[in-house]
Amino acid sequence: MTTKISDDNIVSIIQTLKTRFEKNMYRHPNLTWSDIELKIAVSEAKLISLYQMEATGGEPDVVVLAGADDDIVFYDCATESPLGRRSLCYDNQALESRKENKPINSAMQMAKEIGIEILNETQYKELQKITPFDLKTSSWVHTPDNIRKLGGAIFCDCRYKTVFTYHNGAESYYAARGFRGLLRI
Repeated sequence: MTTKISDDNIVSIIQTLKTRFEKNMYRHPNLTWSDIELKIAVSEAKLISLYQMEATGGEPDVVVLAGADDDIVFYDCATESPLGRRSLCYDNQALESRKENKPINSAMQMAKEIGIEILNETQYKELQKITPFDLKTSSWVHTPDNIRKLGGAIFCDCRYKTVFTYHNGAESYYAARGFRGLLRI
C-alpha cells in the first residue's frame, strides 16, 4: 500500500471528501467541513489512509452514529462492498491455511495495510440505519475470538430491508464479499 502521497493526490482526496461530505449532510448533522479539513490536514498518515480507502472503492465519509464518542470517524459508504477489497479471506491465519487457490490477501491484513479498522457487527448495523448498503454484496466484520478460534468468521449484508449476520470458514472468499472499514481522526 502507499506510504507517501503526492501534493496533487492530497488536493484530489480532500476535494473528493469535501464534495461527498457536502452532498451527504444527513450522515453528519451539526458538523462543518472546515472542522473536518483542519483535523485531516495535519496528519499525512490519515490522509494516506483516506486516499487508500478511496482508491480501493470505499467512498469514505464522516458518519455520526448514535451513542458514538466525539471522534470524527470516516466510514466506508460505498453502496456495495468496496470493489478493491473483495475476494479476500478473513485473516492471515486463514490465508496461510489454504493449500491452493489462495486469494491475494486477507481482509484483516489489508485493513492493517490501509491503516483502518474493520467494522464490527454493531458498527455495521448502526451504519446501515443511516446508509443502506451491501444489497448485492457482503462484508466481513470483526469476528469475536471465540468464533475465530473455532475456524469461523462472520460477515453481514442487507437483504429485504434487514441486516443479516452469517458465518463461514475464515479461509473462504467470494467475488462478492469484501470488508468495510473506519478511520478515526
